[in-house]
Amino acid sequence: MTASTINLTLKVWRQGRSDKKGRFETYPANNISTDMSFLEMLDVVNEELTKKNIETIAFDHDCREGICGMCGAVVNGRPHGHESETTLCQLHMRHFEDGDTIVIEPWRARAFKQVKDLVVDRSSLDQIIQAGGYISVNTGGAPDANTIPIPKDAADAAFNAAACIGCGACVAACPNASAMLFIGAKVSQLALLPQGRPEAAQRVRAMVRKMDELGFGNCSNETECEVECPKGISIREIARLSREFMKAELKSA
Repeated sequence: MTASTINLTLKVWRQGRSDKKGRFETYPANNISTDMSFLEMLDVVNEELTKKNIETIAFDHDCREGICGMCGAVVNGRPHGHESETTLCQLHMRHFEDGDTIVIEPWRARAFKQVKDLVVDRSSLDQIIQAGGYISVNTGGAPDANTIPIPKDAADAAFNAAACIGCGACVAACPNASAMLFIGAKVSQLALLPQGRPEAAQRVRAMVRKMDELGFGNCSNETECEVECPKGISIREIARLSREFMKAELKSA
């Protein structure tokens, strides 16, 4: 079956440096195959810009398989676009119509510093992980799978939380630019398992403290983060984060 093609108009945020004023620029995207991904479409547009000696659009990408968390942009007002539980690299052009105008801009958050065009510095999420999102015990070699019995419900819940790829869509979607869903997923991933319990209180306090230090906002239960998360992380993880934090604070009192 031959793929159909569509013609689009792109309004793309262009910004050379964080200290320079940005603006939207309009570009045509013609003869775009509906089999292409969104990033492949941007590749085609960049090829045309190169031919015209126009600086190409800078955007983040890596695996292009929806698992690394590198890609990300706000498409028509929604992080990663309008398809649910879909990363930008897995958003395909068949979900757009011929003649559509697509507005593309970067994540907007104080904690995500502008780098260039659609690229922002999301290393603040890495700093939160460095603050406590790990287990520090030396485990040696890999133990047998049944050495530490773990209830299936807990294992499933930890696995679901571990699906978070740290893309930052939750931050971009939140009106407060909160990282609570991200931290909730990382805290839950470890707190639900016996290996993570010894450092649970230290972990949650350190990660929340780092979140505040980096300028992320607080959760006000708007739920946009859950809606826009490409991995379907539930706001239940924020509730678990709050419980873990309360317990840690009471222990330290």
